[in-house]
Amino acid sequence: MTTIPHNMVTTAFELDAYKVVKNIGISRGIIVRSRSIVGSIGAGLQTLIGGNITILTELCEKTREDAFDLMLTHAAEMGANAVIGFKYDTTELMQGVTEVLAYGTAVIVEPK
Repeated sequence: MTTIPHNMVTTAFELDAYKVVKNIGISRGIIVRSRSIVGSIGAGLQTLIGGNITILTELCEKTREDAFDLMLTHAAEMGANAVIGFKYDTTELMQGVTEVLAYGTAVIVEPK
């Protein structure tokens, strides 16, 4: 599976030391996740103690990572070697089910 290196992704609209030579289009990675019953019970117990709810933090981090990796794979399949204007978006589809979208503009860059 071909992908784009993480250092070739930015939230900015330009990449330091590179010039955009071709704008290919929108690249996206979508993941829809739900909490397991075990995770829900564990998170509920952690809320009683307070502080960081590590079970949900780990679920969110893994979901974002998976969406990000899908976006990079999609961009590479489109022929890009970088992604600019990168962002995340989330939507709760139903109680306990969340969509995470990673998206940006797939581009071809060359060193300046």
